Amino acid sequence: MGLYDRNYIQHNAQEAGYEHVRSNDSSLGLFIKQTYQLFAASLLAASAGAYIGIGMGKTIIGLYWPLVILEFILLFGLYAAKRKAGLNLVLLFGFTFVSGLTLVPLLAHILGMAGGASIVANAFILTTVAFGGLSVFAMNTKRDFTAMGKMLFITLIVIVVAGLINIFFHSPILQLAIASISSILFSAFILYDTQNIIRGAYETPIEGAIALYLDFLNLFVSLLQILGIFGSRDD
Repeated sequence: MGLYDRNYIQHNAQEAGYEHVRSNDSSLGLFIKQTYQLFAASLLAASAGAYIGIGMGKTIIGLYWPLVILEFILLFGLYAAKRKAGLNLVLLFGFTFVSGLTLVPLLAHILGMAGGASIVANAFILTTVAFGGLSVFAMNTKRDFTAMGKMLFITLIVIVVAGLINIFFHSPILQLAIASISSILFSAFILYDTQNIIRGAYETPIEGAIALYLDFLNLFVSLLQILGIFGSRDD
């Protein structure tokens, strides 16, 4: 009777364990779904900001730095309010909309070039294809990219400093180098953030969505700058 009881208890414990695993898998699946839904909605909000901003080109260009400051305020506010339902969504879409507005000077410059519309379209297509391919690879590979965080962060700091320096020098060669390294960096960030999302490393879907959005946005900007520099040489 004792053996039967132990088997019965073990069987129930195993069933409870399976239920717990299924529950965890279900929660993670819902988390991933919500993350990518918010990411897609963020892209739409940014696209709306860029579209509206293009129609107000001179005004937006004149307000560029105030918009950049507002963009950072909204981003920091978003992380501070990431668990406050409703407010976090307002801040998320407010941030992504404003980030679309801050793209206007670059977009206006590219669109003013011969074949500018095709350059923008090609940059977006390349970004989408690269993002999709890298995401699928990160989800299916056995290689662990989550250990790259420190290296990626250091590289990002170097790129930011180089970009600030080039504000004063306006060197096309340095800008091309920065954009090229940035495209590789943010491709690596896509691998890193995707694996962190599918492994449940983020506390909220908001964090995962904004990480993916920033990866996509910065990869798009890098490719747009590269194609724009080469496009200007062809003129």
